[in-house]
Amino acid sequence: MLVLLVWMPLPLGSNRDWAVGVLVAWVGVIALGWVVLQWRQEPPVPRNPAWHPALGMALLLGCSQAWVAVQWLGGITVDTGATFQYLMLGLAYNLLFLLVIVLFHTRGRLTVLLATLVVSGALQAFYGAFMTLSGIEWLLIGAKISYGGDATGTFVNRNHLAGYLELTLACGIGLLLALRDGRSLNWHTALELLLGPKARLRLALIIMVIALVMTHSRGGNIGFFVGLFVAAGLFVIRNREHRVRNVAILLSIVLIDVLVISQYFGLGRLKDRLIETRLTDVVIGGEVVASANELRDDVLLQSIPLLKERPLLGHGAGSFEAVYPRFSDHTIPLHFDHAHNDYVQFGVEFGLLGSLPLALFVALALWHAFKALWRRDSAYSSGVGFGAAMGIISLAVHSGTDFNLQIPANAATFVVVCAIGVLAGHHSKRRARR
Repeated sequence: MLVLLVWMPLPLGSNRDWAVGVLVAWVGVIALGWVVLQWRQEPPVPRNPAWHPALGMALLLGCSQAWVAVQWLGGITVDTGATFQYLMLGLAYNLLFLLVIVLFHTRGRLTVLLATLVVSGALQAFYGAFMTLSGIEWLLIGAKISYGGDATGTFVNRNHLAGYLELTLACGIGLLLALRDGRSLNWHTALELLLGPKARLRLALIIMVIALVMTHSRGGNIGFFVGLFVAAGLFVIRNREHRVRNVAILLSIVLIDVLVISQYFGLGRLKDRLIETRLTDVVIGGEVVASANELRDDVLLQSIPLLKERPLLGHGAGSFEAVYPRFSDHTIPLHFDHAHNDYVQFGVEFGLLGSLPLALFVALALWHAFKALWRRDSAYSSGVGFGAAMGIISLAVHSGTDFNLQIPANAATFVVVCAIGVLAGHHSKRRARR
């Protein structure tokens, strides 16, 4: 499972047909192996405290996949092949969620899971930054043909690397807070944080923040800060003890990593992109002095008729590319295979019947993460809950302007973070049975 999590972003975010097949088959083999091992295991299976809260969420995911199956079998979809692929991916996400719950329900294994995601994010960040700084713009599969000068890691699109880093950064920050020892802030503990064993984790966070800035993704960086500030605000308010130390840890991420170090790695260019974003033409004295440089809002507006056409049933999972040209006009010169807004795309493709279970699944995951964050009796649970809540909020904000949840690697990692939100407050402290 850990190898799979590191593999998923490598083949262009698993956003190719053959990579989707590998992902689905890999999850299926792991699930089958786990079932066989449980069947052959003679001692009784230890009680999993996360199973009960996770079961309802898994049923919600299953309901959404059942509706996709109805779309495919009932002829509702306008793109049968794409809907079948989304059905297979959806079943894989469902199995992935359950496997994370059953495999990582002990504190030791949950820590290894978080550390693996941090390592994967750091590798993606280092590779993306190295390509940009060296000028050797190559993906693992062929040369990079777009987004030159922007960090993309092994993804094609810079926004997808940003989405992936939002999730892995959240896991890293959550792990850093989960492993805090409860001592007051002084010179000794501050030096230990900078030079001690946690320094490697801090270094990984710095590398990921630098790469996130170097993606120059507006939605990605805004989502990261919104998730960080919302989770941090609740965390600081709730944890009154050692509040100064906790604030210092969180401020170091913002002040040192972003405002100081990232100044040398493209923070100015990101700021210029944010300032220069124009959704409409700027007209002064009847003359256009600055043309609109963003088309996503036009795609969003032209997708509204698709929502109104089948609000309940949807046009079929994965069918946006097939149905959108019927409502697009000549003002958009580019080909759009996604809506660049996950909420709109899910509404167009899944309809209310398929989208509502997904929304409830994410809402429950966020509720479990907040519940763990709010705990005072366990520094570990509150820290992991912080990371899960931050990751869910960050990608939820970013999904308003991009399509990270249509990229298999990011969607699968998001499902894993949702499972971590459940495990944050429902894990066992004992060691896993060998």
